[in-house]
Amino acid sequence: MKPALENDSSNLVFSLSGLNETMENRYIFISLTALYYPLIVFCNVIVIYVIISYQKLHEPMYVFICNLCMNALFGTAGFYPKFMYDLLSQCHVISYPGCLAQIFVIYSSVLCDLSTLTVMAYDRYVAICRPLEYHSKMTKERVLQCILFCWVAPFFCMSVLIALTSRLTLCGSSIDKLYCENWSVVKLSCVSTTVNNVIGYTVILLYFGHAVLIVCSYIHLIRKCRRSMEGRHKFIQTCVPHLLALMNVAVALLFDVLYSRYGSRSLPQGIRNFMAMEFLLIPPILNPLIYGLNLTTLRKQVMSLFFNKQEGLPE
Repeated sequence: MKPALENDSSNLVFSLSGLNETMENRYIFISLTALYYPLIVFCNVIVIYVIISYQKLHEPMYVFICNLCMNALFGTAGFYPKFMYDLLSQCHVISYPGCLAQIFVIYSSVLCDLSTLTVMAYDRYVAICRPLEYHSKMTKERVLQCILFCWVAPFFCMSVLIALTSRLTLCGSSIDKLYCENWSVVKLSCVSTTVNNVIGYTVILLYFGHAVLIVCSYIHLIRKCRRSMEGRHKFIQTCVPHLLALMNVAVALLFDVLYSRYGSRSLPQGIRNFMAMEFLLIPPILNPLIYGLNLTTLRKQVMSLFFNKQEGLPE
């Protein structure tokens, strides 16, 4: 049996082995990441700025899109700066508190994405299926409650998981990923992880429930929208981007869960790395592009920002 490691936050460090087999191409990865991460920040900041600046976009749907973009900035900040530092370094390590902080930021961001997409599905259901009740239901107070739900629930779930993980006595310090992940740390434990597993699967089931709510709302939406040409247009305009964003996040999260639980070392390191970081690569850039290009009002204001047509934006 491996000797137990003392969980001393000032001494314990984890080694991240996800880059070990790809360091010969590190200058290519550094160049791509140095271009890609600023692009993620730029696209999301532009959408956030336009929604905040333009009064006509102060509606629930656009507020939730703004929240989605803010969350993308939050989540990617937990990965890309450290990833770029590791690409420049020969030694890929992270401190014990740094590892727990990275787990908290990255995975609370993923859960916040799912919560935001859930309240967006509810918003579309009320707007299309019960339009006469929309303004009475989606009040400013209700929107604020939804935003708080999107952040507080993930923060609470991840805080519980981090607290449970931090109490474990570890028998190893090597993490076979590009970043810290809760399951990878739990697997290093010398003691029983039953409580961690139960709470972890409870959180997974809780957010699977979010997916069930989204499916139920879309069953009603499709039934409603197929009855008229106007309904089909509304569905294509506002619901298709939401479905694309949802599938994007769901596939990315599925990759990560499958990799963490069942990932095989027989797979090439590049494929394993892609599976591990797909939700940090695709959703943060695709979400602002999907909404920014597909929603007419938002697209017009983004275009006016670049072509100096300021009639919609404040001075």
